[in-house]
Amino acid sequence: MNFGFYIILSAQFLSALADNALLFAAIALLRDLHSPNWYTPVLQEFFVISYIALAPFVGAFADGMPKGRVMFISNNIKLLGCFTMLAGLNPLFAYAIVGLGAAAYSPAKYGILTEYLPADDLIAANAWMEGTTVFAIILGAIIGGLMLNPHISAALSAYLPWLGGIDVAKFAIVLIILLYIAAALANLLIPVTALDHRPPRRDPISLICDFWHSFKQLWRDPLGQVSLAVTTIFWGAGATLRLVVLTWAMMVLKFNTEQATQLTAVVAVGIAIGAVIAGRYVKLADSVKVISTGVVMGIAVMSMIFVSNPVMAALLLAIIGILGGFFVVPMNALLQHRGHLLMGAGHSIAVQNFNENLSILIMLGLYAGLDKAGQSMNVIILTFGAFISVSMLAIRYHYRFVDATAHD
Repeated sequence: MNFGFYIILSAQFLSALADNALLFAAIALLRDLHSPNWYTPVLQEFFVISYIALAPFVGAFADGMPKGRVMFISNNIKLLGCFTMLAGLNPLFAYAIVGLGAAAYSPAKYGILTEYLPADDLIAANAWMEGTTVFAIILGAIIGGLMLNPHISAALSAYLPWLGGIDVAKFAIVLIILLYIAAALANLLIPVTALDHRPPRRDPISLICDFWHSFKQLWRDPLGQVSLAVTTIFWGAGATLRLVVLTWAMMVLKFNTEQATQLTAVVAVGIAIGAVIAGRYVKLADSVKVISTGVVMGIAVMSMIFVSNPVMAALLLAIIGILGGFFVVPMNALLQHRGHLLMGAGHSIAVQNFNENLSILIMLGLYAGLDKAGQSMNVIILTFGAFISVSMLAIRYHYRFVDATAHD
């Protein structure tokens, strides 16, 4: 990998670190406002709704100008969301503004890989991208845990009197703003790439029609279909599982909030390890073969109900992360490659984001509904674990049927 790739990686790391730390800051603000517990999954729904609503437009936006510039503009929208949260806007709505920036940022950060690197490097590049993102999640969880620690606020008041009694969550947002500014500076250094599949027309109706065409094209392509289905289910379940683990650690393992947030980082470490293994041993042509790993991952999730020991919990969550990283990285690379060939990287990733975040919206809604209905944590864990395993089995069977039919 050349130096330009590492600039892209650095910009993504800083922006992802800020994104993940901001989630915990927003949760802390909600708690300061004495919001009900089910507001936490709703918070993420406010974030992902932009991925769905803006999907017809962000792909064309990403493909219509150099992707480094798109990342710079999108990062500044996230920065605006931070300022509104700091100014006192309801965390739900402020986090929705950050979601606008993230929705526009995503097609550019992944799309630039297909423009900047040869196809043979895509799995390795995705492994690097996932690894740095996971590192950002780990640091974000650590920072988030510190943010939710009431002793930090007291220490800030004692040692930094110039803060004027600012609470710990808002002080964290100030630090997060600095991270977004650093990410913006890194975005300015990203190499300029050639424009990829610039849309001929940019009026809203044409863009919606263009998106719908890309949507159908990717779902009809056999390899695009299987990779899109896998990543859609994985990220929907993964985003929900992150919150499930947070609650499970506090209820079952009797962790405090800081310890629980740090436990979620164990899953992230596992994903990074799995991503590295996939980047080393899985070739793009063999990507479909890793789907069975998703079945095992779902079973591992269900086995959480039998664990009450913190050490065993950490080990199990690490295994879940390794399995997830190993099978989702090749699927991401395959989807990017097929999308780049069929319609342009930005368009395909916008379609991917639409599907994945619709899945997140539905699954977070299911989690919030189960929680509000008073279902036990074991029921919630079994529901999501079984869904992952059954879905992966169905996708594997469907692909084998389609592949066999194509060769008849």
